[in-house]
Amino acid sequence: MQYPTHPPDTPPPPPHGGDHKLSDYRGKAVVVYFYPKDDTPGCTKEACGFRDLQADFDSQNAVILGISPDPAGDHQAFIEKFGLPFTLLCDADKAVMTAYGAWGEKNMYGKISVGTIRSTVLIGPDGKVVKHWKKVANAETHPAKVLEAIKSIT
Repeated sequence: MQYPTHPPDTPPPPPHGGDHKLSDYRGKAVVVYFYPKDDTPGCTKEACGFRDLQADFDSQNAVILGISPDPAGDHQAFIEKFGLPFTLLCDADKAVMTAYGAWGEKNMYGKISVGTIRSTVLIGPDGKVVKHWKKVANAETHPAKVLEAIKSIT
């Protein structure tokens, strides 16, 4: 499957509504991480990892956006419960996730199912995809790996 090298300018809406365009972040690195479900063990570890490194991402002029198919109310509760300082976007129709291979068939503990594939896209300050982690194996350590990748491009 061929993934976009130029991300769509209009990702799904954040839980608080309003327009949200990637072009608003031109000149910054943008981390778009796709995760299966709010407030589950792996997703919480990953989100809290990004949260705990937020100051480091800020120092690299980077923005973090999380995307899952969860509804806005679930996102807002997740943000509040764990003090997440970044935006979580709702992709109910899975259009953005599908475009990046983050929605599809996956194998979990030997069981084949269709759902969100934990993955991350790093978009450079010029708006082009710099790196694509198509399958994140360890949600807890992944945010540090993303930060290292950002340091190599900024």
